[in-house]
Amino acid sequence: MSEKTYFTMAEVSRKAQVPEYTIRYWEQKFRLLRPLRLASGHRRYTRADIDTLLEIKDLVFVNGYSLGGARKALAAEKRRKRAARAGAATASAKHDLLEDIRGELRQLLKEL
Repeated sequence: MSEKTYFTMAEVSRKAQVPEYTIRYWEQKFRLLRPLRLASGHRRYTRADIDTLLEIKDLVFVNGYSLGGARKALAAEKRRKRAARAGAATASAKHDLLEDIRGELRQLLKEL
């Protein structure tokens, strides 16, 4: 059985336990929350959209952030994740470079 890829507004509202009008309002305030819009105007949300919505809900309702504060916190988290991915890629590239150098040094030692 395949899992659903897209969810309706009503499904997302039930999952997040947030009224539909709140979700529509948050879409205006948070650029990270951008569902797919069908030609008919209906919204279709992905799992990533639902995760973002739940993060916003947690920041606002549980942690007491204002919408502006929640927006800044989400943006900072996104930057941190991007930097971590870049750091991992850089570390991997450095590791590969060191392995190449090590191989060349071994080859030089064999020649001596």
